[in-house]
Amino acid sequence: MHYGLILKQLRERIGLTLVEVSKLINVSDSLYSRYEKEKQTIPIKHLNTLCNYFNVSIDYIFSFTNIKNYNNSSKNINIKVSGQRLNELRKELNYTQDKFAKKISVARSLVSEYENGNFLIATSTLYTICTKYNISADYLLGRIDKKITLKKEEN
Repeated sequence: MHYGLILKQLRERIGLTLVEVSKLINVSDSLYSRYEKEKQTIPIKHLNTLCNYFNVSIDYIFSFTNIKNYNNSSKNINIKVSGQRLNELRKELNYTQDKFAKKISVARSLVSEYENGNFLIATSTLYTICTKYNISADYLLGRIDKKITLKKEEN
């Protein structure tokens, strides 16, 4: 995903240690170190906390944009809005939950849980959806209201 290097650069730019950042999100410094090295995927709730602290968007952390932050962005993830937007995206694609689940390599029941606002979209699943369908993570998570289409990656 390539978010680890950006998190490290943001942390070092303001002179914070691993220990200080790990306390911010209430995890051990060794666990936070694994997040920066991408040896373990950082949960969205921790990523959101760090984005708020560093005043950057999730899209910036994921390297989807060079824009550090969006105007009028929320500091909070709205799980219900996230579910509705995922449902809208799936319907725009004219996919059933089963077909969408297969496309993003998760169980159909998980797509249902996401859409119903019961579970927050997992970091790796969010990244997959955003890159595969060129949509902003901040938009999908309800942090911004403007639907942003990402540029397609050159293969």
